[in-house]
Amino acid sequence: MAEGQAQQTEREDEDWGLDSRVVAAILDAVEAGDSIALASLLEDLHAADIADLLEQIGGSERRALLRLWSGEIDGDTLSELDEALREEVIEYLPREVLAEAVRELDSDDVVDLIEDLDRPQQDIILDALEESDRAAVQQSLTYPEYSAGRLMQREVVTAPEHWTVGETIDFLRAEDWLPDQFYHVILVDPRHRPVAYVTLGRLLSSARAVKLRDIVEDSFRSVKVTDEEGDVAYAFNQYHLISVPVVDETERLVGVITIDDAMAVLDEEHEEDILRLAGVGDESLADRVLETARLRFVWLFVNLITAILASVVIAQFADEIDRLVALAVLMPIVASMGGNAGTQSMTVAVRSIATRDLTVRNAWRVIRRELAVGAINGLGFGVIMAGVAAVWFGVPMLAAVIALAMLLTLVAAALGGIVIPILLDRFGVDPALASGPFVTTVTDVVGFFAFLGLASVVLL
Repeated sequence: MAEGQAQQTEREDEDWGLDSRVVAAILDAVEAGDSIALASLLEDLHAADIADLLEQIGGSERRALLRLWSGEIDGDTLSELDEALREEVIEYLPREVLAEAVRELDSDDVVDLIEDLDRPQQDIILDALEESDRAAVQQSLTYPEYSAGRLMQREVVTAPEHWTVGETIDFLRAEDWLPDQFYHVILVDPRHRPVAYVTLGRLLSSARAVKLRDIVEDSFRSVKVTDEEGDVAYAFNQYHLISVPVVDETERLVGVITIDDAMAVLDEEHEEDILRLAGVGDESLADRVLETARLRFVWLFVNLITAILASVVIAQFADEIDRLVALAVLMPIVASMGGNAGTQSMTVAVRSIATRDLTVRNAWRVIRRELAVGAINGLGFGVIMAGVAAVWFGVPMLAAVIALAMLLTLVAAALGGIVIPILLDRFGVDPALASGPFVTTVTDVVGFFAFLGLASVVLL
C-alpha cells in the first residue's frame, strides 16, 4: 500500500514540470543522435520545461542536444532560460535560428534577453530585428538598469478617450500588430498622455454606442520610466494591478508593464533575498565551479572572522572551562539556540522590510514584540535546560546558570535579529545580504559571554 501511495505521489508530482521518463527518453535520443525522435519528444513540451531541461542536464549533453535540435528553438525558450546559461546557449545557435527566435518576442522580452549579454551577442540579436523594433529595444537599453523603462514593452494598445466601444473593437480587429497578450486599452489625450484605461472584459461586454470614458477602471495608475522596478512590482502586488502605462519625463505614454513581468520581478527579489540570507549572492546551478567558489568565499570569510571573535570570548574563560568540563559540554547548546532564534527574527525582519510591512512607524512596536517572544522562549528553554543540566551533571547552581544564560541569549538574539536589519536598511545596506554575519556575531558573543561569565561568577 505504501508503495502504491509513493507511485501515486510521484505521478501527481509529474503532472507539472518535467516528467523524469520524458527526460530519460530525450537523453537517450541525444545519445543515439536521433534528431527525429528528439524533435518529437520536445515538440509538445512547454518552453519553460525545455528551459528547465537545458538547465538540469550536463554541459556535454546540452551541447549535443543543441546540435541536434537548435533549429527548432524559439524565443520563448530563450526567455525562460537562466541568465547564467543564456549566453552559452546563444553561442550554439545558428544566426538565422536566433534571428527568427527573437522576432517572435515582444520588446520587453528582447530587452530582458540581451541586457546581460556581451556586446557582440547583443549586436547579433539587434541586427536580427526589424528597424522599428531595434530602435525600440535600443531606446529601452538607455534607461537605468532595474528601472521601469527596462521592464516595459513598447507594444501598447491605445485609443482616444472620445471613442466608442464599437469604434475601438473595429480598430482592434483591423490591426495586425497587436501584442500577443494585453489586458487594457489605454485612453490617451491629444498629447498622447494616458488618462485612463478600459479592461477588455468591460470593452467586450458593453454596447457599441457606449463611450470609452464611461467604462474606465478606478484602478488606473501610471509609472515613470525611471521608477525602480522593485517599486513597480510592489505597486502591482499592493493594488492588484493587471497592467500599468509607463510615461516619460513629459508624461507622454512610452510603454506598458504587464502583471507577468511584475510578478517575475517579485519572484526574482524573493529568490535573491533567500540566496543573500545564505550568503551565496546571485548564484545558480549553471554557474561554473570557480565562479561559485568566488561568490561563496567572501561571506565564508566574513563568517570566519565572526567565529574567531566568538573564540576570543571563549578563550577568556579557558581556566574556568578547564576546571569545570560541563561548561564545554553545555556552551554549544546556548550558542546554537541563540543562533537559531536570531535567524528566526532576522528572517522575519528582512522579509517585512522587503514587503514594506516593517516601517519607521511600527519599528518600536515590532522590536517590543520580538523582545517579548525572546523572553518567553528564553524562559521556557531555560527551564528545560536547567532540568537537563541538573539531571546530567547533578550541580544545582549550574542548572541556574544555564537557565539565566539561555534567557539572556534568546532575548539578545531576538533584539539583534530585528534591530540589525532595520539599522542596515536605514544606512542603505541590503539587510538580506549583510544581516547574517552581524546577527551571528551578536548571538555567539552574547551567548558565550553570558554562560561562561555567569559560570565563572556563580560556580568558580
